[in-house]
Amino acid sequence: MTREADVFVLKMTAEENRFNPEMLSAFDSALSEVEAADGTAAVITGEGKFFSNGLDLEWMGANPERIGEVVNGLQSLYGRLLAFPATLVAAINGHAFAGGGMLALACDQRVMREDRGFFCLPEVDINIPFSAGMSALVQSKLTPQIAHEVMLTGRRYGGADAVRVGIVDLCVAEDSVLPEAVGAAEALSKKSRDTVVTIKRTMYSDALELLSEQVDLSGLG
Repeated sequence: MTREADVFVLKMTAEENRFNPEMLSAFDSALSEVEAADGTAAVITGEGKFFSNGLDLEWMGANPERIGEVVNGLQSLYGRLLAFPATLVAAINGHAFAGGGMLALACDQRVMREDRGFFCLPEVDINIPFSAGMSALVQSKLTPQIAHEVMLTGRRYGGADAVRVGIVDLCVAEDSVLPEAVGAAEALSKKSRDTVVTIKRTMYSDALELLSEQVDLSGLG
């Protein structure tokens, strides 16, 4: 993690940036550092071709007894991001698939690369139904029509299409993704944290309640 003035930049650097216990622990530590620094905001980004490709299915296959730990840990992360007391902007540098797409949606704003990379929730095609919490997260950030399309078709959205349907706020050239995200975060870094978190907890109360519940893994495989 680095800092640019009042904006922390949380960069995922694990190739496809899939979620496993190590990744979740790193997020927990980084977010705690941001929370401890009042008057700041944060940007979440990746590097290379991937923003995040979702759950680490290889790790989960090798550690089946800990699948619940990762899935529920990811839900907890989404809940923490959704009600985070500071502004969070996703700088989507590359592919944002499945859990990575939902990571971006849990942030307050999204800036996406315009020429390469896709946003996609492919759960319908890999036969993994959304948990109630994850479904509520998606539906809290997208219009009913687009949430339906995103979740039930598995469609891939490039930058321009993602802006058109409201998945992301802006798409720009590759070298402008991070600067634009940092600028957006900086512009909102001085908002009262008490007010921000109260608004978010009220606005997203239904999704937050469902994300706090333990996932029934029998419906996800």
